[in-house]
Amino acid sequence: MNKERWMREWMTHPKSGISPSPLRLGRFREPIYFLLNSITWKPNSEQASQFEPVEVPVGFVTDLASIPQIFFALLRPDGDYAYASIVHDYLYWAQMRTRATSDQIFKMSMRDFSVARWKLHTIYQAVKWFGCRAWNENARLKQAGERRFLKQFPPDALTLWTAWKRRPDVFSD
Repeated sequence: MNKERWMREWMTHPKSGISPSPLRLGRFREPIYFLLNSITWKPNSEQASQFEPVEVPVGFVTDLASIPQIFFALLRPDGDYAYASIVHDYLYWAQMRTRATSDQIFKMSMRDFSVARWKLHTIYQAVKWFGCRAWNENARLKQAGERRFLKQFPPDALTLWTAWKRRPDVFSD
């Protein structure tokens, strides 16, 4: 490969899966958030043969990282792994890939954001060990009719997710 071609590919195909779009969120009164723009995760060149890109659409509802409050002093829901957590939440909700693949993408996405090794390992192991409950609960909630893709955002920060999600006219899915 000549130098010009290598440079062109390097400039147009980022080495990591970090999305070029910023993370913009809206929030309900509870610590439940929704995307104001879509975000993506793309596999790097070494991962591309095993993994497909993920696009999380505008309006997706998430709690960011699902970390028990007792651990907030060390790991907050909005830590440097928040972007990866939203991608993971989406994969767990959509369930278009296996749980194991979703967890691997989560791990790779945290690496893309240079999350500290101890955080990445701790969060990834927690997901591997305890994620089955969230995976199954999402399947149950979807079966029961819950929706997570907003087409209409709440008018203010006082709006409760628990009330908003009962309105069928606000969802795109």
